[in-house]
Amino acid sequence: MKHILLLLSLFIFLTNHTLLAQTGTLTGVVTDYSGKPVEYATVVLEGTTQGDITDAAGSFTIENLKPHSYTLVFSSLGYEKQKMVVSVSAGRTTSLEVVLKESLFGLQTVEITGRREISYDNKETFSATKTASLIKDVPASINFVTKELMLDQVAFTVNDVVKNVAGVNQFSFYNDITIRGFRVQGQRNFGTLLNGMRTFTSFWKPQLIPHIERVEVIKGPASALFGNASPGGSINRVTKKPLAESRKSISTTVGSFNTLRTLADFTGTMTEDQKLLYRLNLGFENSDGFRDLQFSRNLVIAPSFAFLPTDNTSLNFDIVYQDSKGRLDRGQAAFGNRDLFSTPITTSLSAINDYLDETTINATLSLRHQFSERVSFNSTYQLSSYNEDLLEHRTSNRFASLGDGTFDETKVAMRVFIRKRSWNNNSINNYLNVDYDAGSVKNTLLAGHDYFRQEQLPGGSQLEARSYLLQNGTATNVYNPSNASNYVLDAAGNPVTNVAHFDLTSPIANGIRDMSKYIYNQVTYNQFMQESHGLYLQNQSEIGPLKVLLGLRQEYFTDYLNYSSPAEQVVDQQALLPRVGLVYSLHPSTNFYGTWVQGYQPQSAAAFVNPEAGGPFDPLTSEMMEIGTKSEWFNKRLSATLSLYQIVERGGLYNANDPNNPERLEQIGEELSRGIELNVSGNILPNWSIVAGYAFNDAKITEADIEGVIGRQKPNAPRNTANLWTKYIIETGSIKNLGIGFGYNYVSERFGSIVSASQPDIFPAYGIFDTALYYKFDKVQFQINVNNLFNETHWVGGYDVIRAFPGSPRNIMTTVSYTF
Repeated sequence: MKHILLLLSLFIFLTNHTLLAQTGTLTGVVTDYSGKPVEYATVVLEGTTQGDITDAAGSFTIENLKPHSYTLVFSSLGYEKQKMVVSVSAGRTTSLEVVLKESLFGLQTVEITGRREISYDNKETFSATKTASLIKDVPASINFVTKELMLDQVAFTVNDVVKNVAGVNQFSFYNDITIRGFRVQGQRNFGTLLNGMRTFTSFWKPQLIPHIERVEVIKGPASALFGNASPGGSINRVTKKPLAESRKSISTTVGSFNTLRTLADFTGTMTEDQKLLYRLNLGFENSDGFRDLQFSRNLVIAPSFAFLPTDNTSLNFDIVYQDSKGRLDRGQAAFGNRDLFSTPITTSLSAINDYLDETTINATLSLRHQFSERVSFNSTYQLSSYNEDLLEHRTSNRFASLGDGTFDETKVAMRVFIRKRSWNNNSINNYLNVDYDAGSVKNTLLAGHDYFRQEQLPGGSQLEARSYLLQNGTATNVYNPSNASNYVLDAAGNPVTNVAHFDLTSPIANGIRDMSKYIYNQVTYNQFMQESHGLYLQNQSEIGPLKVLLGLRQEYFTDYLNYSSPAEQVVDQQALLPRVGLVYSLHPSTNFYGTWVQGYQPQSAAAFVNPEAGGPFDPLTSEMMEIGTKSEWFNKRLSATLSLYQIVERGGLYNANDPNNPERLEQIGEELSRGIELNVSGNILPNWSIVAGYAFNDAKITEADIEGVIGRQKPNAPRNTANLWTKYIIETGSIKNLGIGFGYNYVSERFGSIVSASQPDIFPAYGIFDTALYYKFDKVQFQINVNNLFNETHWVGGYDVIRAFPGSPRNIMTTVSYTF
């Protein structure tokens, strides 16, 4: 019996050996023209599903091939597709060396599947031109923060990461950012993009990023593609898309301010033929923060699916559900001596029974179909909904009034808002990409139409309890001593409060408030609807080393005030928006560029968070000129952009300093922003990552009807900012896999609201040091981040000493991550 088994085993071995000897193997390395390995390049046998994906060294292997002549197809985003005919011999291994040429014309014209790079650098952009383009070939300044940098810095919101982009800083605690001196805010239909589509976001809470692949900052008024846009730029969040390979990770962070965060990221295939891919991102945060009574309870659930039925058709479906709970933090109030250090930075003016509950849902459906190698069609639909449920005790933007017209500057006048509102946004974008040759000139033509609709739903309303009681049984926020007889006065002749003043000297000022004792004024937000249509054309030409971009957009904007009511008012506006850009390749690693673009931003009363702002207002218009250079270093591991720009804006809105209506806005004549920026990101060595930047920004009001503001630096627009973050991983020796991170951020002094006082408040300059330690053992990484290492007291922005926004003191975060 043993002999029979032995003979049988020998027979099976010889049979397998014979069969294997009748097949061959293909191996090879894929690089670019600089010799850098191309990771995640796809290698397939034409007409089959058999193939491989290159690893970090650019290597691939395809085994068990019958002797035959095959056509291999090599493709990777940002490179031209290449075919190679190769013969396979039985029992032999054939080795190949393949060099891919970088291309302006990418393989995806819309981002359906995920980014495979795993560094601080990012080579491609989809949103800046609506074609898959190498960033170095786009005539604009495009900066980004990748998910790898977000994880290394334990960032959870966009506000946490904008410090890594030169020329970008916070204006306040909120979803409120300054780019080149101009604001980009939530609850507006400009400047905030999700996957290149205008979307609705909260104004009060910074945008969450557990599900975000990268944050892109597209500098300048990109109105020629996106319609209305901020003159400074747009912030585009790109969600994580599915990958064909399996990747799974879980991380948990605990740290200062009772912080607990948990993140999970799962991606891979759902079918054996890899035609259906998935990705699921989960994020949870529970944090009390460093401010009195403030807290954050955030939940993010973000599934994504990619369906790839054929090589020519792809479909992506994204859902992002966000639930946020907390309180609305109106900032720190200092005493009337205007010394920001006179009260603790922890001081908030909230009551313990205040709350802010927000729910946001974004659903995006993207279709791409390739009719031929030269013609493709893209269609994207996005539904965005937002619900706000708010109770807040907040300031009346002034100190407590006394009967003689003076102020008690140890107390702050208060009011109360109880508000519920809901919005729906619908956005549709359809465009056609056509590659064509005009003689020796290669071209890509983009022709498209987009539609955007934002609607405030019925039922939006607010109860406001104002500061001072009037004799007629109502209340007002402003005390006017010349009409003292209209007010309820106490025995000392001071106005009696409806909502008690906040005493900055009291340790119990944040206590629970009896809401039933207030006299309320009811405000119903009449329905409004805004919609826009845009027709746009763009042509990108490649003439030897010169690339030319020409763009034109016709924008039609309609604002429906008091929508669907007898008092409905329709306001129509339109604009023709040109864009011109040039890129000259001086060297394979160095490009020079220049661009000129006009911007447009409609403004109306319906667009503002505060109904007392006034309006409607004339459209805001802008124009930008920019020149710069983009280069790549250290075998293309490191990217750098140096830019010089000038932006002119006309029609900006500022507080009118109206004593009878502190919320009223008025338009400024002209504002000018000039500056220089340097941004660097990537790897000096494979184990040494860096992000650095410097920006000088001279942003001033040059024409205005408001006395004393001409020539002043714009609010929260620092003249100088600098940033550095670097991470080094030790690769050899007894402390192998130990890493250290170090960061520094500098922001020069800034003005508060420049038209609300003859001498605006100044927020001092600051420099913050951060550090981190990393240790990786097999699939587990341990991480400790210390932010604001030297515990410097600083303010990230603010309006005045009653509404100042302090930065976080020193805090420590510890993270454990597991990848499997």
